[in-house]
Amino acid sequence: MKKLLPFIFALTAANPSYADLSHSITASTKLTVGGASTTSSRLGNSYSISGSGVDTSYTTAAGQSVSDGLGSLNVSSGVASAPAITVTQKTAGNSFTFSQSYNQGDAIPGSAVTTGTNPNFSDNVSSIAGGTAGDLAGTVTSAGAVTLTAGGHNTEALGQITSTLVVD
Repeated sequence: MKKLLPFIFALTAANPSYADLSHSITASTKLTVGGASTTSSRLGNSYSISGSGVDTSYTTAAGQSVSDGLGSLNVSSGVASAPAITVTQKTAGNSFTFSQSYNQGDAIPGSAVTTGTNPNFSDNVSSIAGGTAGDLAGTVTSAGAVTLTAGGHNTEALGQITSTLVVD
């Protein structure tokens, strides 16, 4: 029986296992200084007129008198002026309606907008001044410590360490 003990131990011992092991560490910093930008939307001119039971008249820019007309917009540098319409009731005592609306548009600028300032537009204006690096800095040490230093306005600092372990 003593002679069989080493053989029994050999059969019950754990079999070796083989595996591929891969480990990687990636460290990075990303430093960004934003550029200047200005965006906006120009509002256009609009004119609307409607009515019934009325007579209309106006004088054109050329000095001509027009009866039963709607008028027109006179546009200069992108800004229109509404026509001066004279409205009278057609038949006294009868019902009538009249409606006129005018929205003045934004002037067309003569030159490009200076970054960081707002243009003469009145709709959806957003202006961002260009960033300044200032003290903007980022480091990753061999010990894995990330150090980021804030910069001036419109800057971004990002530090990252990624450790990956793969066992096949």
